[in-house]
Amino acid sequence: MNNYSSPTLAGIAGFTGYSGAELVRILSRHPAVEPVLLEHRESGERRGPWNGRGLKRMPCTAESVKAAGLAAVFLATPADVSMDLAPALLETGAAVIDLSGAFRLGAAANFERWYKEPHRAPDLLAEAAYGLPEFCRARIAQARLIANPGCYPTAANLALRPLVRAGVIDRASGVVCDAKSGVSGAGRKPSLKTSFCEVTENVSAYAVLDHRHVPEILRTSGLEESELSFTAQLLPLDRGILETIYFRARGAGSAEEILEIYQRAYANEPFIRLYPSGQAPDLRAVARTNFCDLGIHFDARGGRGVVVAAIDNLGKGAAGQAVQNMNIALGFEETAGLL
Repeated sequence: MNNYSSPTLAGIAGFTGYSGAELVRILSRHPAVEPVLLEHRESGERRGPWNGRGLKRMPCTAESVKAAGLAAVFLATPADVSMDLAPALLETGAAVIDLSGAFRLGAAANFERWYKEPHRAPDLLAEAAYGLPEFCRARIAQARLIANPGCYPTAANLALRPLVRAGVIDRASGVVCDAKSGVSGAGRKPSLKTSFCEVTENVSAYAVLDHRHVPEILRTSGLEESELSFTAQLLPLDRGILETIYFRARGAGSAEEILEIYQRAYANEPFIRLYPSGQAPDLRAVARTNFCDLGIHFDARGGRGVVVAAIDNLGKGAAGQAVQNMNIALGFEETAGLL
């Protein structure tokens, strides 16, 4: 285990975006890590939602990263940028933690189907570790490339996988995931859809039946595409994800029995908080944290089950989870900088 005797350098590309700025905020309080700002655009990244005063800056090149001795590089960049940067950065020996969807789906054909473009670094897909620590911790610890999960799949998979594994979901009846997110999940690039006048006093569904996070949910939960109905909706909030997941149960007689499944699955997980049966989390409880909160409701007479999952889309859904993955990969305490 790292003894924190001297600061470890971790670079952040895309530090002006919401997830990148959140990485800077978290790493600035990390007991063992010093953040370094990596400029991947020729014009530099001088503007952002925070000033970054006093932090080191350098170009996001393999030469700079290697010369500075960076132990980890976070790519808080779009998928196409991550695909271009990752191969050379990996050659420096740094662990690369990618917050985009570039390396999450395991196969180039899956990426092309859901992201509507060819993959630029297909040789890296097989080795990328999916960075959901509650299920993939052993592989993350050995990985040089970590694909940080999407925000929607993080909440959905933490809610669904224990139930699918336990066989208490009647899969023939299907699973409905009604997912709502704050606007920061769409990124910082301006668009009409996420402008103030479009978002305020409004809720809208988008990417219905075709959301690019669906294959992540399927790959990790164990569900088939025909068994899941997923709808994403935009809330007039800056951050947070709330997912209400509906299913028909089999072999479960009470909410307490379902809760016990989660208790066994997450008994030693520091970032999973389970609510007593009949209670549900809300977004305020998880804001600016790395927690995923789960609440269970169950109607034994009708066999109807509901799980409510809440995360901060910039925390457990992005930057917080990325730091959790870095901690595992570099041998720090998993909760370092996050509690």
